[in-house]
Amino acid sequence: MTDTALVLGAGGVTGSAWETGILHGLAEAGTDLTTADLIIGSSAGAVVGAQLASGALGLPELYALQLDDPQGMTGGRLGVPTLLRYAGAMLSARTPEAYGRKLAALARQARIGITAEERRAAITDRLPSSDWPERPLLITAVDAVTGELHAFDRDGGASLVDAVTASCAVPAVWPVATAAGRDWIDGGVHSPANAQLAEGYGRVVVIAPTASGNKIIASPRAQADRLAARGARVEVITPDAAAKRAFGRNPLDPSRRAAAARAGLAQAAAHVDAVAAVVSD
Repeated sequence: MTDTALVLGAGGVTGSAWETGILHGLAEAGTDLTTADLIIGSSAGAVVGAQLASGALGLPELYALQLDDPQGMTGGRLGVPTLLRYAGAMLSARTPEAYGRKLAALARQARIGITAEERRAAITDRLPSSDWPERPLLITAVDAVTGELHAFDRDGGASLVDAVTASCAVPAVWPVATAAGRDWIDGGVHSPANAQLAEGYGRVVVIAPTASGNKIIASPRAQADRLAARGARVEVITPDAAAKRAFGRNPLDPSRRAAAARAGLAQAAAHVDAVAAVVSD
């Protein structure tokens, strides 16, 4: 597979599980996206991307882990008050960067029942390796001061654990994360997929648990259309109706993880031909 980028979007615990199910199903059907030349991960996708790029576990093992009892796994919740604050920040922002700054301020003010150290330890437990892989991997996060999107890589001055923790720092749910001497919030704040980072690659597969966009946040489909307009072959996979039911109302609920993974595995069959057409020579 040459000149191929795999984009893994944001979507919480259920999103990570669903992405893993999709990838496992595609690989079982003969299209193994773990061999992509570049992996881009945001939030949920950062965890899956780091797992894949490490090569320490294969997709069958990673999928099986999603089916394990999540007992002891810390869950979170985006409650109605927090979502209303998100909506208020969105309505008063004109750019993704402004939105990021507003959510970073909200994150700093929130009372969170977990310390930054505890959250980092939880992320460490999800990664089969704490070392940056040799393979190209980009992990996104949003600067908590400027609101700008940043993509960490092995040469970016942050450890892999710190980069993934930053990418998963959902505002007002998890603590603001520190990496490379700066504070960060969730990479999915800038956009659900950040597929624009795959520009220049001829073949792009976007697996995005969150399909929507709005007036300032580009949807995965909109980003894919821009890549296609520049000559790339692109396939976008977003949750079908069964997957959405499996996710439930709270994407940060570990008890929904196994159902989400199974939904991804089942949905993969509908995308095998389209993905193969994108990545084949």
